[in-house]
Amino acid sequence: MKYDFELKIKVRDYECDLQGVVNNSNYQRYMEHTRHEYLESLGENFGAMHGKGIDAFVSRVDIRFKVSLRSGDYCLSRLRTAREGPKLVFYQDIYRASDGALSASGRVETVIVENGRLTRGEYFNDLIKKDTTSK
Repeated sequence: MKYDFELKIKVRDYECDLQGVVNNSNYQRYMEHTRHEYLESLGENFGAMHGKGIDAFVSRVDIRFKVSLRSGDYCLSRLRTAREGPKLVFYQDIYRASDGALSASGRVETVIVENGRLTRGEYFNDLIKKDTTSK
């Protein structure tokens, strides 16, 4: 699968539960951190967007868990994007770096609210254009 962005992340002890594996909530955090870094790689960030009256919100998250990560593991958090109507959908996969095993697979839908109003996602068109021109 072709991805638009990849981020390497190290699993920290405090992210693991009693069983010694990454707690499921942390996979969502890894995905969110990857989306933030992706946005910054395109020269944008949430603080600057908010200052312009533009806010991106997650409207839906679906994560499927496959192979557990453990403390000290490195993982590769990868994403690709697709437009669906007013939404920008992030397809995100997290792989264990040591052997390439798929740890989690997610689909995250996002929307844009501009000056307090839900938009048709025009901002995403500009964002995707930045992504394709940066390659």
